[in-house]
Amino acid sequence: MITQEEENKLLDRILAGERQAYAFLVDKHKSFAFTIALKVLDNRAEAEEAAQDAFIKAFQYLKNFNRQARFSTWLYRITFNTTISYKRKHKPVFQSTEKTIIPQAGLAEQNLEQHDKLQFVHKAMQALNEADRLALQLFYLNELSLDEVATVTAQNANTVKVRVHRARQRLAEELKRILKEEALTL
Repeated sequence: MITQEEENKLLDRILAGERQAYAFLVDKHKSFAFTIALKVLDNRAEAEEAAQDAFIKAFQYLKNFNRQARFSTWLYRITFNTTISYKRKHKPVFQSTEKTIIPQAGLAEQNLEQHDKLQFVHKAMQALNEADRLALQLFYLNELSLDEVATVTAQNANTVKVRVHRARQRLAEELKRILKEEALTL
């Protein structure tokens, strides 16, 4: 992680026209921007396009960036807004069945167990509303602070804190329901 001072120097280089500096910034944040877009759109190709559009917008408006905030928070907010706009414009014709599952190294049995756990969590997450899914993703998986999640989602920190708490409870209830159903089918 780079310091605020290093980030400001990098931004100065970008504003001076140094494309390599912007390429470095894109490379540093592209994975997380894509993850935000994927969680909202649930389609890899659309998420890649929305994340790319967000980086273009960030570059176009970089001179307006308030350096008292972290660039990452500002970029993630742009990504979130761009993705929501993209979703409104491109209503899905069909629901993607694509799942992002990363197998763990090790024995096949452990991989299968991990795969099953991820499927259950993914299924439970899909039962949550979009705002709850995003809040949990940003807070737990991407390890943003409540204040950063609040900035990205344009909510106040207390609202985010309550949303994360309630979403976690709903997720636990949904997992219990899914696992109970699964146990009955054995």
